[in-house]
Amino acid sequence: MSAWVLPDHIADVLPSEARHIEELRRGLLDTARSYGYELVMPPLLEHLESLLTGTGEALDLQTFKLVDQLSGRSLGLRADTTQQVARIDAHLLNRRGITRLCYCGPVLHTRPDRPRATREPLQFGAEIYGHAGLEADLESLLLALACLRSAQVENVSVDMADVRVVRSLLAGVVLEAPVLHAVHAALASKDASELARLTREFPAASRDGLMALLQLYGDASVLDEAGKALAGVPGVAEVLAHLKWLAARLEGVNVTFDLADLRGYGYYSGTRFAMYVPGASDALVRGGRYDEVGAVFGRNRPAAGFSLDIKQLVSVVPTRALKAAIRAPWGDAQDVGAAIAALRQQGETVVCVLPGHESEVDEFHCDRELVQVAGQWVVQAISGN
Repeated sequence: MSAWVLPDHIADVLPSEARHIEELRRGLLDTARSYGYELVMPPLLEHLESLLTGTGEALDLQTFKLVDQLSGRSLGLRADTTQQVARIDAHLLNRRGITRLCYCGPVLHTRPDRPRATREPLQFGAEIYGHAGLEADLESLLLALACLRSAQVENVSVDMADVRVVRSLLAGVVLEAPVLHAVHAALASKDASELARLTREFPAASRDGLMALLQLYGDASVLDEAGKALAGVPGVAEVLAHLKWLAARLEGVNVTFDLADLRGYGYYSGTRFAMYVPGASDALVRGGRYDEVGAVFGRNRPAAGFSLDIKQLVSVVPTRALKAAIRAPWGDAQDVGAAIAALRQQGETVVCVLPGHESEVDEFHCDRELVQVAGQWVVQAISGN
């Protein structure tokens, strides 16, 4: 095997894709800033117990682990950034009111989390802390949609659910962790026979409600059907009303519901959403409410937000036009150097042709050139462009 072959699901990013990713990154951060979100940059690695406490426990198998040569303590390479941002909100900022934070940086996974995925996603996310009302949930949804619009993503579909529906149905049912995980898996896979087997000893109301969830997916009519099927289950009517309220305020997108979808069950505390587009094998965006995320850091504040992988996003967005550039001759004379410097200060890209070499440039469209006319350096269009 060649010494420079990279590990499975790890790849170099070459100029064309790198340019596109960077343009997307800037657009996403600018969109978040326009909503008042402040940028933070957590470290790529930190003490393992900080990364994997509380809701971070679900990331244990996805986290690369190593030993700090300075302290001897176990460190982890982050598999998700949300836990770190919650720590920043709780310990470093410690603000009383609303805090809006965004981030963008690489995370590492021990295994790809979906077919053909990279193990080194470039994760962008935005989170709002300090408000328990639906307004924060709605802002997360609207900002996520605005981010996709900034990336020129079209035909977005939003799928919504709420983990409190299943929690209400399981209230009072004592289950060991393996059985609970099996119930969640059966619901997620719509496996009626397995769910029936797992719940045969459950109270009738819980069993019947869980079985009903297997059919409760589709358009907004699902919420009315759920209201009838789950009538009398404490808390469910309010949850369904919340989902209706949020969905009614999402314009220009198709909204669906899947009340048996429990992905991230141990992480989310309320509404959760996923955003899909044609051509993507999995959701582009995942988010929702996760009020418990800061509890282990001593500050259990309401929280809502979302994240996405820019490397996944770049695979489904339209290719962007190359940046126009100016071709210029290399020279150490003061006049040509001054002309090139002035163009660059104006925001132009100037590619100098070095002596004896034609520049091999794939990521810029040299549609003009710097030429000397009557003793003056001027920019002219290149014929044929």
